[in-house]
Amino acid sequence: MRKLWEALCALPHRGSATALEAQAAQQLKDYLARPGSGISVETQAFRAPRSYGPELILISLLLASGGLVGLWWLALLGTYGFWAHFSGWWVPWRRLFDRYPSQNVLAQTGQGRKTLILMAHYDTAKTFFLYHPKQVRNFRRNFLINAVLATVLPFSALAPVVSQLLGLYFLVQAVLLSLRELREPYVNGANDNATGVAVAVALFEELTQNPLPDYRVMLALTGSEEVGAKGAEYLARSRRVPPDALVLNIDNVGKGELFYATGEGMLVYHAYQGGLLEGARAIPGARPLAYTLAFFDTRPFAARKIPCLTLIRLENGTPPNWHWPSDQPDGVDWGAVEETLNYARTLVRHLA
Repeated sequence: MRKLWEALCALPHRGSATALEAQAAQQLKDYLARPGSGISVETQAFRAPRSYGPELILISLLLASGGLVGLWWLALLGTYGFWAHFSGWWVPWRRLFDRYPSQNVLAQTGQGRKTLILMAHYDTAKTFFLYHPKQVRNFRRNFLINAVLATVLPFSALAPVVSQLLGLYFLVQAVLLSLRELREPYVNGANDNATGVAVAVALFEELTQNPLPDYRVMLALTGSEEVGAKGAEYLARSRRVPPDALVLNIDNVGKGELFYATGEGMLVYHAYQGGLLEGARAIPGARPLAYTLAFFDTRPFAARKIPCLTLIRLENGTPPNWHWPSDQPDGVDWGAVEETLNYARTLVRHLA
């Protein structure tokens, strides 16, 4: 498990839909399909953006233009775009940004009537000043301020001064996001989410050697999670996951206190359900958490009422070194990774 984690961390980054993400996918395939493993691996190809920045720039410009010019319908389009981006809804400009090749790495083991998905994303994100260690504790508050302003802007057309001030606010935001795209690097992602990949792969290999009775187990290592859960969304739409499957997602488990999410949603909240959640409530070692800080790869499955659970470790309410250049191997507590594997193993065995 540790060697696989070290190999992923040896890459400078695994930025969504970049060449280095593709290289990481090949590393994962080579590891899983190594001689003697007995594991059959496949790649699920799709297209995704390399950053969420360009779409947010477009949304900010729609809001800014609507506010500055006083066109409520243009601002309303920006409002819908804002809600759609953070809720995983359809938008008419999706193909404009989903231009670059990305991939999920899939493997299966076991036979049975039931399906268990072990999922973890292997891509990494660009940094931004909002993720600075001194700012990140206010991330949720800043997001909610943006959400409120984006939502009320179309109605501010009745007050031109307010409308123009809000338009100027979102114009500044578009400029800041543009500077991010030009200047900021992708992070290494030793914690987010090479640790989750290591745990998911290790548990999958254990279940290959010692099958879970009556379960077919799929390992889904997803690409482009950091730009809108694009790999998980593609997997959910591909109909490879039955509606009664159980999805166990593992994300950011290299340091901090272990939590199991009972649901997620930055704007629209999706409560989890199913056997994994029931098992987590019965097993000591992790605390429950209603996660609203960001989204997980479980979002498209939870939105479809497919039973989910996510394991995550937090410090002071946020993942350690979240989307910051300090997300390096020396910031990972390997004991926490092993404890997460032990908890996940107990949780999965509880299903039997």
